[in-house]
Amino acid sequence: MNTDPPTHAGAPGHPPAAVLWDMDGTLCDTEPYWIETEFAIAERFGGEWSHADALELVGNDLLESGRYIKRRMELELSPEEIVDLLLDGVVERVERAIPWRPGARELLTELGAAGVPCALVTMSWQRFVAPILRQLPVGTFQAVVTGDQVEFGKPHPEPYETAAAALGVPTADCLAVEDSNTGAKSAEAAGCTVLVVVNHVPVLEGPRRVFRDTLSGLTVADLGEMLIGDEDGSPDVR
Repeated sequence: MNTDPPTHAGAPGHPPAAVLWDMDGTLCDTEPYWIETEFAIAERFGGEWSHADALELVGNDLLESGRYIKRRMELELSPEEIVDLLLDGVVERVERAIPWRPGARELLTELGAAGVPCALVTMSWQRFVAPILRQLPVGTFQAVVTGDQVEFGKPHPEPYETAAAALGVPTADCLAVEDSNTGAKSAEAAGCTVLVVVNHVPVLEGPRRVFRDTLSGLTVADLGEMLIGDEDGSPDVR
């Protein structure tokens, strides 16, 4: 994994204007919960499913995942009904235990202490996000964008554009934290620098992508130095 700093790094001492967080696989490792639920649906309805199929859905808009499952399992259910089944299974698992990703909550705490606003940008729907937010201090996220709140999900830039607008900051001054190609494409298309911490699926290199193996040990200053500026290499910092 390439851990070299980007060519155009942010100015030392200037944190990002905001940090925009993906959830599944980034803030918490809930991808196995989704995969378990998908296999349970396949078993219940006698459909075909594989681990490769499950990985195809990582980072996707939920309705798009519902359409994929409907085609692959040849289900009579609508995509919306399939999404409801997925959410039922994953919410039940999350309410038993939340598998936080290493360093995620610690970095959120440090960002809060430094006064850097954060937003959650997830393609999961609100009823799945709510029990996770309840396990974090009130005000951890100043904005929350879920898949049922946007017209176009990841990899479209709308989710990240919506989050940055809610915080009142330009996307070019934001650092997005992602673990999938789908999410990285969304954040990159919106104009964010993307910190990629690979988890379940490989992520391609990209002009606005910075790779790290873990969030553990990262500081607010580290995040500021990752920011990739405009074409002349100058980050828009305050």
